[in-house]
Amino acid sequence: MDLGLSGKTAIVCASSQGLGRACAEELARAGCRIVMNGRDAEALEQTAAEIRASTGAEILTVAGNIGDEAVQARLVETAGTPDILINNNGGPPPRGFRDIDSEALHAGLDANMVTPIRLVQQVIDGMIERRFGRIVCITSGSVKSPAAGLDLSSGARIGLTGFLAGVAREVAHANVTINFLLPGLFATRRLPGVMAFAAKSQGIDMETAEARGRERIPAKRFGDPAEFGATCAFLCSSHAGFITGQSLLIDGGAYPGVL
Repeated sequence: MDLGLSGKTAIVCASSQGLGRACAEELARAGCRIVMNGRDAEALEQTAAEIRASTGAEILTVAGNIGDEAVQARLVETAGTPDILINNNGGPPPRGFRDIDSEALHAGLDANMVTPIRLVQQVIDGMIERRFGRIVCITSGSVKSPAAGLDLSSGARIGLTGFLAGVAREVAHANVTINFLLPGLFATRRLPGVMAFAAKSQGIDMETAEARGRERIPAKRFGDPAEFGATCAFLCSSHAGFITGQSLLIDGGAYPGVL
């Protein structure tokens, strides 16, 4: 399927690895010009080179913490006229809610709620003027099904979802959409940390924690980042203009509800 994205420019935050990288790669494959971001400049450049080689797309990079306003400004300046924004950032490490001090609380809210809102504010008016815009926020399956140890992550991402829900309806008339992708357990570098927390809290070893994690997923496996990236690319496509304000779970059926 032609996604209708050839020549579009996409900012993909935190994209040197994991789900962010998968989104950048699929958008590049669809014909987008990509502006990638990551904290580790060397790792970011290596990933960019690999995506250039595999897709032939134009890939630009802006290294730094996406929470830094100067980095945000460079991203937007480098993109010029961004048509697509993929909001992504690492979540706070799993921990018991009693262990979250004030500093950690504010850092988590800034990374996973305030920063993506600020980026939306910087790009959305241009999207409205050009009558095309796609904003996808990568949040978490814990938005729908909160989990112990992910309280800060869940709270910040639920706040982001609620904040942008009204904005999505405000800009839909201009063919600008805002949607949310809610990953479950994917085979990324974050997975071992989640499994380590589960192992410690349950008094089991890592191997057992991973086996139990897979068993709780009806698909009986962890997610492949490539399938996440493909879903993201579709939400950014010309075919998805009637989808907005939605939270799409990608969790292999782990969430047991119907809504």
